Amino acid sequence: MKLSVAPVVTLDGELRPPSDKSLTHRAYLLGSVASGESVVRRPLRGEDCEATLRCLEQMGLRYRWLDEEKVRLIPAAQWVQPGEPLDCGNSGTTMRLLSGLIASREIEATLTGDESLSRRPMKRIAEPLRLMGAAVEGDRPPLHIAGGQLRGIDYASPVASAQVKSCVLLAGLRAEGTTRVSEPSTSRDHTERMLAAMGVRVSIGIDSVSLAGGQSLQPFEMTIPADISSAAFFMVAAACLPQGRLLVRDLGVNPTRTGLLDVFDACGIPLLMGTERSELGEPVNDVEARYVSQKRPFVIEGDLVPRLIDEIPVLAVLATQCVGTSVIRGAGELRVKESDRIQLIADGLRRMGASVEVFEDGMAIEGPTLLRGTAVSTQGDHRIGMAFAIAGLLAEGETTIDGAEAIATSYPDFERHLHSLCVI
Repeated sequence: MKLSVAPVVTLDGELRPPSDKSLTHRAYLLGSVASGESVVRRPLRGEDCEATLRCLEQMGLRYRWLDEEKVRLIPAAQWVQPGEPLDCGNSGTTMRLLSGLIASREIEATLTGDESLSRRPMKRIAEPLRLMGAAVEGDRPPLHIAGGQLRGIDYASPVASAQVKSCVLLAGLRAEGTTRVSEPSTSRDHTERMLAAMGVRVSIGIDSVSLAGGQSLQPFEMTIPADISSAAFFMVAAACLPQGRLLVRDLGVNPTRTGLLDVFDACGIPLLMGTERSELGEPVNDVEARYVSQKRPFVIEGDLVPRLIDEIPVLAVLATQCVGTSVIRGAGELRVKESDRIQLIADGLRRMGASVEVFEDGMAIEGPTLLRGTAVSTQGDHRIGMAFAIAGLLAEGETTIDGAEAIATSYPDFERHLHSLCVI
């Protein structure tokens, strides 16, 4: 599938982006081990989250859609042995977090994925699960896990990864003793926030999280906030198109996810905030982004990286419109996402006329640049496709994106919202 994008005059309007994918995954996973039935409102209906739901169903979770935007989760009294491999599709979150739950139960399961997921590193979760007592075969998919009674560990993760941390904590829920995870820098804290809101005693240290095994999880009702990673694409467009304005409704503004807002502030892009509220421990707000003609360059490095790792492709597009050189460092994790995002974004921006220097862990981008339309391939990566769609709005001529069907992984309505917000 191809998506063709032409330059537009501006972008203006209100948007409720897709619900947060990470929170939808976690709501399904935690609901499957709660002590009663839970209700999830406005879950993301994308392919990745559907994969999580299907895998949980194979092990005993029942669910019932109450309407198009509300699902009731009915956990099994006892998880059952899956009769066939668990297909995680393209979802690393499904595979890594589900592994933690499976490892702590007396079942065996093989977790598979598509070609892209099968290239992604799983040793980072396999090693701590082995230390806890699970039998895990494979450091890349497919993974075969024989679960059972685990023991709590004190695990120092070599990478700041919410997926690694969450996997170990979820395994620790049924382990003997206390499980503690430390990281080189703070990663997303969705899992620990949601666990605490479900009644689990979670201890938060300066660089660590711990919990004791054997605790019960209370059922919940939750409306999934809008995803800041999805909102980022149109927020960047609003900031770069003359007279651009975008009001984003119900946006998740978890501090471990709001690095995008910090970058906007560094660039001098105006942001207006509403009144903050909460959903199962997750802060939510309405945020408006507006155009500014002179945007300062920015630096992404250190502790900021895990707070905006998924937004870096579109922030690279923003960098082409800033006055000066923007630098991204410490983002080597992008090399092992759905694609090598560092190389793909650099190659595509160069074809559009941008000056990009590539590092092993990031890039430097000079601006401002008048981009020109080109042809790019998503290589099966949804965020690459959306980033170049936004670049196409700013470019001269037409930009064609091959493999645009990948965008449905996280943003099924992307093209519809693109057309409704843009002023031609």
